[in-house]
Amino acid sequence: MAERIDGVRKLFTSKSARVDTNRGDLYYQQLFDTCRTRLDALREQPAVNRLDFESLLSDEGQDRRDFMKWVSAVTAMLMLPPMFTPLVAEAAELMNRLPVIWLELQDCAGNSEALLRSDGPKIDEIVLDIISLEFHESLMAPAGHQAEKQLEDAMEHFKGNYLLFVEGSIPVGVGREWCTIGASGENFLDHLNRVAEDAAAVVAVGACATFGGIPAAAPNPTGAVGVMDVIKGKPVINIPACPANPANMVGVVLHYALTGQVPELDSLLRPKFAFGYRIHDNCERRAHFDAGEYVEEWGDEGAKNNFCLYKMGCKGPMTFNNCSIIRYNEGVNWPIGVGRGCIGCAEPDFWDKYAYERPMANANIKAPTGGVEKTVDQFGLGLLTAAGIGIGIHAVASAVAGKKEEGGEG
Repeated sequence: MAERIDGVRKLFTSKSARVDTNRGDLYYQQLFDTCRTRLDALREQPAVNRLDFESLLSDEGQDRRDFMKWVSAVTAMLMLPPMFTPLVAEAAELMNRLPVIWLELQDCAGNSEALLRSDGPKIDEIVLDIISLEFHESLMAPAGHQAEKQLEDAMEHFKGNYLLFVEGSIPVGVGREWCTIGASGENFLDHLNRVAEDAAAVVAVGACATFGGIPAAAPNPTGAVGVMDVIKGKPVINIPACPANPANMVGVVLHYALTGQVPELDSLLRPKFAFGYRIHDNCERRAHFDAGEYVEEWGDEGAKNNFCLYKMGCKGPMTFNNCSIIRYNEGVNWPIGVGRGCIGCAEPDFWDKYAYERPMANANIKAPTGGVEKTVDQFGLGLLTAAGIGIGIHAVASAVAGKKEEGGEG
């Protein structure tokens, strides 16, 4: 926990941090008021489950001070100034107002495992416990027709209000009839479309659900695609990586609790608070890249001295993710930290394009970044337009401010 908090705080105060400090006090006050109104409305809603946040903290050996340290780090991760810390804390405590349905489709359950496998009870896990997980095939006791009835009941009871998390790709080709689910034998495509119809928003978790992942790798026998290729006219949030980091899942749900909106997204529908940073720019080995110091072969002196892994196939220069900052296993480590180059698992088609041990220069594939020294905005990963999608926390406040100005002019 301490490593994660220190990493996020360091990022928040660094030149790479994407908090716009030029917006001024009025802007953030309007945003604060918007979030305050949202939380007041959320508090008026009945709790979906009876779990009490303070009791859970106590039961798991965490005190209020531990919680507030975590809240401070998450506030920074969400690209918000410190004044929002009390609101983020309140949003976490109100998580039991948010019903969640979780579907597993063409997947290995690695993202579910990422949530379940931890070295002990931490704040992230406690916050996720508060969420009312109404349906999850791997975690629920019922099976067969009983499980299907639980899903139908949840969809009906929380119609229009539940968040739908999807893990795994969706087969839409000739292989779609191979993949069915439940006692009714509904295929994955029909199942997803039906459950998503009454969801407030759809969150695709992991490389497979976002961009097709390994099932979509050549020759893609089932015609596997990501959620955003199937769901139309509904807010979709992509949290890629293999597996996705639980911290980013928590961030998305907290953002929704805080604002009632999806986060600010890039052109691939990834939240910019998590994927607005290039691994290369926040890598602990970046200084060696700048100095031209590389690992030339496994086990050489460069490897022993933690030199840059680019020549060994690291795809950090063309991969956008915050795993170099947030890391895994409560901030203990990440792939490059243990001497293995990034394989770009947060990017589309990563298995076909990036998962090999040679640099992009030798791969006859044009890197989507166009070079290792450009920023995320120069790659064309700007804000997604508002067509059917909430465009994020700052956009909410901007819209409110705009309406006030129009009213004043009238």
